[in-house]
Amino acid sequence: MVKKEIRVIGIDDSPFNKFRDKQALVVGVVMRGGSFVDGILSAKVDVDGNDATYKLIGIIEKSKFRSQLRCIFLNGIAVAGFNVIDIAELSRKTKIPVVVIIRQNPDIEAINSTLAKLNKGDKIEIIKNAGEVKKIGKIYVQFAGIEYHKVTEILKLYCTRSLLPEPLRLAHLIASGIVLGESRGRA
Repeated sequence: MVKKEIRVIGIDDSPFNKFRDKQALVVGVVMRGGSFVDGILSAKVDVDGNDATYKLIGIIEKSKFRSQLRCIFLNGIAVAGFNVIDIAELSRKTKIPVVVIIRQNPDIEAINSTLAKLNKGDKIEIIKNAGEVKKIGKIYVQFAGIEYHKVTEILKLYCTRSLLPEPLRLAHLIASGIVLGESRGRA
């Protein structure tokens, strides 16, 4: 059984213009239970780049909350367009389980086709290595460093106001509010 007030981090990227912006802001919200915000982390990652995994490892490892974090939530497997996060590597390097939250069942074939057309075949392998997409309630997940039954337990604790875990919802609101001046989109 998972303790009710474990600390987790939810990470989401900000809106960006794929034709103009070279980087996008990524925000992490550290929470205890589904109600208490303990801190905010941030970094900039390259749009359609290859640096997201290591930037996330960096901000987490440098954080004063590092020793207390028990799970990393990601809003999708990529940030800043196609800057794909290697969730196995993120979990292995931080020694923290990673759970990717996906609102709709992804069309992996279409994603792979797009990546192949963009000559980004290395990213196809990263997505493949993230494991099978599984449905939990009305959302889909991929995970590394954690067992399925623990994922369901943690989601019950953190999905307090929407289908998304609260740290992801807040990361989305904060990231879009910083970049756009006001939060927008579904959180």
